[in-house]
Amino acid sequence: MNRDTTLRSDVISSHSVFGAPCWVSLTARDQPAAEDFYQAVLGWRFRSAQPMERFRIAYAQGVPVAGIAAVASMWQMAVAWTPYFAVSSADEAAARGRERGGTTAVGPLAFPPGRVALLADRDGAAFGIWEGQLVAGWESWRRAAPAFVRLHTRNAFDAAMFYGEVLEWATSRPGCCEVHYDGDEVVLRSDGDVVARIHSGAVEAAPDPTIRPHWQIHFAVTDVDACVRSALAHGGTVQAGASETEAVLRDPDGAQFTVTSRRER
Repeated sequence: MNRDTTLRSDVISSHSVFGAPCWVSLTARDQPAAEDFYQAVLGWRFRSAQPMERFRIAYAQGVPVAGIAAVASMWQMAVAWTPYFAVSSADEAAARGRERGGTTAVGPLAFPPGRVALLADRDGAAFGIWEGQLVAGWESWRRAAPAFVRLHTRNAFDAAMFYGEVLEWATSRPGCCEVHYDGDEVVLRSDGDVVARIHSGAVEAAPDPTIRPHWQIHFAVTDVDACVRSALAHGGTVQAGASETEAVLRDPDGAQFTVTSRRER
Protein backbone atom coordinates (compact mmCIF):
# COMPACT_ATOMS: atom_id res chain seq x y z
CA MET A 1 0.00 0.00 0.00
CA ASN A 2 1.39 3.38 -0.96
CA ARG A 3 1.57 6.35 1.34
CA ASP A 4 -0.61 9.31 0.50
CA THR A 5 -0.81 12.77 2.00
CA THR A 6 -4.60 12.48 2.19
CA LEU A 7 -4.41 9.86 4.96
CA ARG A 8 -5.94 11.23 8.17
CA SER A 9 -6.00 10.15 11.79
CA ASP A 10 -9.77 9.54 11.68
CA VAL A 11 -9.92 7.05 8.81
CA ILE A 12 -10.98 3.43 9.31
CA SER A 13 -8.27 1.13 10.65
CA SER A 14 -7.41 -2.43 9.63
CA HIS A 15 -7.84 -3.33 13.30
CA SER A 16 -11.60 -2.76 13.05
CA VAL A 17 -12.15 -3.85 9.42
CA PHE A 18 -9.94 -6.73 8.34
CA GLY A 19 -9.67 -9.55 5.82
CA ALA A 20 -10.98 -7.47 2.90
CA PRO A 21 -8.99 -6.02 0.00
CA CYS A 22 -8.02 -2.48 1.00
CA TRP A 23 -5.63 -1.37 -1.77
CA VAL A 24 -4.19 -2.41 -5.14
CA SER A 25 -0.76 -1.52 -6.45
CA LEU A 26 1.09 -1.89 -9.75
CA THR A 27 4.81 -2.58 -10.01
CA ALA A 28 6.00 -1.03 -13.27
CA ARG A 29 9.22 -0.56 -15.19
CA ASP A 30 8.28 2.67 -16.97
CA GLN A 31 6.18 4.72 -14.55
CA PRO A 32 5.42 7.70 -16.84
CA ALA A 33 4.30 5.35 -19.63
CA ALA A 34 2.11 3.42 -17.18
CA GLU A 35 0.50 6.64 -15.98
CA ASP A 36 -0.23 7.72 -19.56
CA PHE A 37 -1.82 4.34 -20.32
CA TYR A 38 -4.08 4.18 -17.26
CA GLN A 39 -5.08 7.80 -17.60
CA ALA A 40 -6.20 7.08 -21.17
CA VAL A 41 -7.95 3.78 -20.39
CA LEU A 42 -9.42 4.41 -16.93
CA GLY A 43 -9.41 8.20 -16.71
CA TRP A 44 -7.13 8.31 -13.68
CA ARG A 45 -5.12 11.31 -12.50
CA PHE A 46 -1.88 10.93 -10.54
CA ARG A 47 -0.19 12.61 -7.59
CA SER A 48 3.08 11.97 -5.81
CA ALA A 49 3.06 9.97 -2.59
CA GLN A 50 5.44 12.15 -0.61
CA PRO A 51 8.14 11.63 0.39
CA MET A 52 8.42 8.40 -1.67
CA GLU A 53 9.40 9.64 -5.13
CA ARG A 54 9.08 6.20 -6.72
CA PHE A 55 5.42 5.86 -5.68
CA ARG A 56 2.43 7.58 -7.24
CA ILE A 57 -1.25 7.53 -6.28
CA ALA A 58 -4.00 7.20 -8.91
CA TYR A 59 -7.26 9.09 -8.38
CA ALA A 60 -10.67 8.52 -9.94
CA GLN A 61 -12.96 11.52 -9.51
CA GLY A 62 -10.92 12.65 -6.54
CA VAL A 63 -10.89 9.24 -4.80
CA PRO A 64 -7.49 7.53 -4.33
CA VAL A 65 -7.92 4.13 -5.98
CA ALA A 66 -4.51 2.57 -6.70
CA GLY A 67 -0.76 2.97 -6.50
CA ILE A 68 2.01 2.69 -9.08
CA ALA A 69 5.56 1.90 -7.99
CA ALA A 70 8.50 2.23 -10.38
CA VAL A 71 10.42 -0.57 -8.69
CA ALA A 72 10.01 -3.62 -10.93
CA SER A 73 13.51 -3.32 -12.38
CA MET A 74 15.20 -1.97 -9.23
CA TRP A 75 13.87 -4.75 -6.97
CA GLN A 76 13.72 -7.43 -9.69
CA MET A 77 9.98 -7.78 -9.16
CA ALA A 78 7.43 -8.96 -11.69
CA VAL A 79 5.39 -6.35 -13.52
CA ALA A 80 1.96 -7.04 -12.03
CA TRP A 81 -1.08 -5.76 -10.19
CA THR A 82 -1.19 -6.91 -6.55
CA PRO A 83 -4.11 -6.72 -4.08
CA TYR A 84 -3.48 -5.83 -0.44
CA PHE A 85 -5.70 -7.14 2.35
CA ALA A 86 -6.36 -5.39 5.66
CA VAL A 87 -5.13 -7.32 8.71
CA SER A 88 -5.19 -6.57 12.41
CA SER A 89 -1.52 -7.61 12.74
CA ALA A 90 0.87 -7.89 9.78
CA ASP A 91 3.39 -9.89 11.80
CA GLU A 92 0.81 -12.42 12.98
CA ALA A 93 -0.79 -12.74 9.53
CA ALA A 94 2.61 -13.33 7.88
CA ALA A 95 3.42 -15.94 10.50
CA ARG A 96 0.09 -17.70 9.89
CA GLY A 97 0.84 -17.72 6.17
CA ARG A 98 4.22 -19.37 6.66
CA GLU A 99 2.76 -21.90 9.09
CA ARG A 100 0.25 -22.93 6.41
CA GLY A 101 2.76 -23.36 3.59
CA GLY A 102 2.89 -19.84 2.15
CA THR A 103 5.98 -17.66 1.81
CA THR A 104 6.94 -14.10 2.74
CA ALA A 105 8.74 -12.17 -0.01
CA VAL A 106 9.00 -8.75 1.67
CA GLY A 107 8.43 -7.65 5.26
CA PRO A 108 6.56 -7.13 7.39
CA LEU A 109 8.06 -3.64 7.31
CA ALA A 110 7.18 -0.39 9.06
CA PHE A 111 5.59 1.89 6.48
CA PRO A 112 3.93 4.78 8.33
CA PRO A 113 1.06 4.95 9.05
CA GLY A 114 1.20 1.15 9.30
CA ARG A 115 3.00 -2.09 8.45
CA VAL A 116 3.12 -3.91 5.13
CA ALA A 117 4.26 -7.28 3.75
CA LEU A 118 4.20 -9.06 0.41
CA LEU A 119 3.32 -12.77 0.61
CA ALA A 120 2.55 -15.72 -1.64
CA ASP A 121 0.06 -18.50 -0.97
CA ARG A 122 0.82 -22.23 -1.21
CA ASP A 123 0.36 -22.17 -5.01
CA GLY A 124 2.55 -19.09 -5.54
CA ALA A 125 -0.15 -16.42 -6.02
CA ALA A 126 1.22 -13.11 -4.70
CA PHE A 127 -0.76 -10.82 -2.40
CA GLY A 128 -0.03 -8.12 0.14
CA ILE A 129 -1.18 -7.42 3.69
CA TRP A 130 -1.61 -4.04 5.36
CA GLU A 131 -1.93 -3.17 9.03
CA GLY A 132 -2.88 0.38 9.96
CA GLN A 133 -4.98 3.23 8.68
CA LEU A 134 -6.96 2.46 5.54
CA VAL A 135 -6.86 4.87 2.65
CA ALA A 136 -8.79 8.11 3.20
CA GLY A 137 -12.37 7.72 2.02
CA TRP A 138 -12.14 3.92 2.29
CA GLU A 139 -15.88 3.41 1.72
CA SER A 140 -15.59 5.51 -1.44
CA TRP A 141 -12.54 3.50 -2.53
CA ARG A 142 -14.49 0.25 -2.30
CA ARG A 143 -17.16 1.62 -4.61
CA ALA A 144 -14.85 3.41 -7.02
CA ALA A 145 -12.21 0.79 -7.87
CA PRO A 146 -11.63 -2.04 -7.96
CA ALA A 147 -15.01 -3.73 -8.31
CA PHE A 148 -13.48 -6.86 -6.77
CA VAL A 149 -10.42 -9.12 -6.97
CA ARG A 150 -10.51 -12.73 -8.13
CA LEU A 151 -8.06 -15.50 -7.31
CA HIS A 152 -7.54 -18.02 -10.10
CA THR A 153 -6.20 -21.11 -8.37
CA ARG A 154 -6.08 -24.91 -8.54
CA ASN A 155 -8.67 -25.57 -5.86
CA ALA A 156 -10.95 -22.76 -4.70
CA PHE A 157 -12.02 -24.47 -1.50
CA ASP A 158 -8.48 -25.35 -0.45
CA ALA A 159 -7.38 -21.77 -1.17
CA ALA A 160 -10.33 -20.41 0.81
CA MET A 161 -9.17 -22.40 3.82
CA PHE A 162 -5.65 -20.92 3.51
CA TYR A 163 -6.79 -17.32 3.13
CA GLY A 164 -9.54 -17.70 5.69
CA GLU A 165 -7.02 -18.75 8.32
CA VAL A 166 -4.38 -16.18 7.34
CA LEU A 167 -6.79 -13.23 6.97
CA GLU A 168 -9.26 -14.28 9.67
CA TRP A 169 -12.30 -14.63 7.44
CA ALA A 170 -15.59 -15.90 8.90
CA THR A 171 -14.57 -15.46 12.52
CA SER A 172 -16.80 -14.24 15.31
CA ARG A 173 -14.96 -10.92 15.58
CA PRO A 174 -16.81 -7.78 14.47
CA GLY A 175 -15.46 -6.41 11.18
CA CYS A 176 -14.47 -9.74 9.61
CA CYS A 177 -15.49 -10.86 6.12
CA GLU A 178 -18.21 -13.36 5.29
CA VAL A 179 -17.54 -16.37 3.05
CA HIS A 180 -20.24 -17.76 0.74
CA TYR A 181 -20.34 -20.37 -2.02
CA ASP A 182 -21.69 -19.58 -5.49
CA GLY A 183 -21.48 -22.66 -7.71
CA ASP A 184 -17.79 -23.44 -8.19
CA GLU A 185 -16.63 -20.13 -6.72
CA VAL A 186 -15.98 -18.94 -3.20
CA VAL A 187 -17.34 -15.42 -2.69
CA LEU A 188 -16.04 -13.02 -0.06
CA ARG A 189 -18.28 -10.23 1.24
CA SER A 190 -17.42 -7.27 3.44
CA ASP A 191 -20.28 -5.24 4.86
CA GLY A 192 -22.58 -6.76 2.23
CA ASP A 193 -20.36 -5.97 -0.79
CA VAL A 194 -18.68 -8.65 -2.91
CA VAL A 195 -14.98 -7.81 -2.56
CA ALA A 196 -13.24 -11.02 -3.72
CA ARG A 197 -13.90 -14.27 -5.53
CA ILE A 198 -11.87 -17.49 -5.63
CA HIS A 199 -12.16 -19.62 -8.76
CA SER A 200 -10.77 -23.10 -9.51
CA GLY A 201 -9.02 -23.90 -12.76
CA ALA A 202 -5.49 -22.46 -12.74
CA VAL A 203 -2.61 -24.88 -13.30
CA GLU A 204 0.30 -24.75 -10.87
CA ALA A 205 3.07 -25.49 -13.39
CA ALA A 206 1.54 -23.84 -16.47
CA PRO A 207 4.11 -22.06 -18.71
CA ASP A 208 1.75 -19.12 -19.25
CA PRO A 209 1.67 -16.87 -16.13
CA THR A 210 -1.97 -15.99 -16.86
CA ILE A 211 -2.88 -19.66 -16.36
CA ARG A 212 -0.83 -20.16 -13.19
CA PRO A 213 -2.48 -19.25 -9.86
CA HIS A 214 -2.73 -15.47 -9.55
CA TRP A 215 -4.92 -12.65 -8.26
CA GLN A 216 -6.73 -10.70 -10.97
CA ILE A 217 -7.87 -7.11 -10.35
CA HIS A 218 -11.30 -6.17 -11.77
CA PHE A 219 -11.84 -2.44 -12.27
CA ALA A 220 -15.44 -1.24 -12.60
CA VAL A 221 -16.02 0.94 -15.69
CA THR A 222 -19.05 2.42 -17.41
CA ASP A 223 -18.02 1.44 -20.97
CA VAL A 224 -15.96 -1.73 -21.49
CA ASP A 225 -15.77 -1.26 -25.28
CA ALA A 226 -14.32 2.25 -24.88
CA CYS A 227 -11.65 0.89 -22.52
CA VAL A 228 -10.72 -1.82 -25.01
CA ARG A 229 -10.38 0.70 -27.85
CA SER A 230 -8.31 3.03 -25.71
CA ALA A 231 -6.05 0.21 -24.50
CA LEU A 232 -5.32 -0.88 -28.07
CA ALA A 233 -4.69 2.71 -29.15
CA HIS A 234 -2.15 3.22 -26.35
CA GLY A 235 -0.05 0.08 -26.79
CA GLY A 236 -2.03 -2.40 -24.70
CA THR A 237 -3.41 -5.77 -25.74
CA VAL A 238 -6.72 -7.58 -25.25
CA GLN A 239 -7.18 -11.26 -24.47
CA ALA A 240 -9.55 -13.28 -26.62
CA GLY A 241 -13.12 -13.51 -25.37
CA ALA A 242 -13.75 -9.85 -24.56
CA SER A 243 -17.42 -8.92 -24.33
CA GLU A 244 -19.56 -5.84 -23.72
CA THR A 245 -19.49 -6.56 -19.98
CA GLU A 246 -15.90 -7.70 -19.36
CA ALA A 247 -12.47 -7.69 -20.98
CA VAL A 248 -9.03 -8.83 -19.84
CA LEU A 249 -6.35 -6.30 -20.82
CA ARG A 250 -2.59 -5.99 -20.62
CA ASP A 251 -0.81 -2.67 -20.35
CA PRO A 252 2.28 -2.02 -22.56
CA ASP A 253 4.51 -3.33 -19.74
CA GLY A 254 2.63 -6.64 -19.62
CA ALA A 255 0.61 -6.20 -16.39
CA GLN A 256 -2.79 -7.87 -16.68
CA PHE A 257 -6.09 -6.55 -15.31
CA THR A 258 -9.80 -6.79 -16.06
CA VAL A 259 -12.35 -4.09 -16.83
CA THR A 260 -15.87 -5.03 -15.73
CA SER A 261 -19.13 -3.26 -16.43
CA ARG A 262 -20.55 -1.59 -13.33
CA ARG A 263 -23.80 -3.41 -14.08
CA GLU A 264 -22.00 -6.74 -13.58
CA ARG A 265 -20.53 -6.00 -10.12
